Amino acid sequence: MDNPIRLHWLDPKDPAQPFPPAGRALRDPNGLLAIGGDLSTARLLRAYREGIFPWFNPDEPILWWSPDPRTVLPTHAMHVSRSLRRAIRRADYAVRFNSAPDAVLDACAAPRAPGQGTWLGLQMRKAYRNLFDVGAMKTVEIWRNGHLIGGVYGVAIGRMFFGESMFSAADNGSKIALYWLCQFMDAHDMPILDCQVGSPHLQSLGAVAMPRPQFIESVWRLTRLPAPLWTAPEAAPSSPQHTETRSC
Repeated sequence: MDNPIRLHWLDPKDPAQPFPPAGRALRDPNGLLAIGGDLSTARLLRAYREGIFPWFNPDEPILWWSPDPRTVLPTHAMHVSRSLRRAIRRADYAVRFNSAPDAVLDACAAPRAPGQGTWLGLQMRKAYRNLFDVGAMKTVEIWRNGHLIGGVYGVAIGRMFFGESMFSAADNGSKIALYWLCQFMDAHDMPILDCQVGSPHLQSLGAVAMPRPQFIESVWRLTRLPAPLWTAPEAAPSSPQHTETRSC
């Protein structure tokens, strides 16, 4: 009789406890590596540096993941459709970095449809807000007429960006935010944006699968490089040029 699979248990009272090697993660569900622990800043930063991230529902214990393969978006090769390019060129919006972390977190936590829950519970939002306070969480925000219409947030360490979530409150809001994030990253020698787990939507934007060992080696190298100054790209609109808000 096969031995039952046992997950590595992390002690919530020991934030310095090491994670198991990512190669020990389960194949089904793909990447599940450990359970428990806490969401302290120290533990989270160590997890990301090792290619591990937390993902769990608010009524579940903390679950830690490192899937194989890993979904990444090469920042020089984001697919931009004709309609999205028109929306980007319209420039009826402003691009800001790190000006409204709470608003971005709340928008990303909102249910995508009536009656649906969210994985981004209060515990997770507090943890990422703590990362923002130490400079490790970044947001890219798209504003139109004083309203936040789209955004992306994630964890930035060195020249690596680990994408966590994005949202749209208007047509193309999240895609425009992702476009300017990739523009910034490509200009600052940040070649890959971690998307964690693949989906048809991410694939349509240019995301590809990367074997876990290659991903972890890239993370090890990129997180040790000096971080860039996170300011919005010079080519990005800093204020709306007109007030047109029609969709493409």
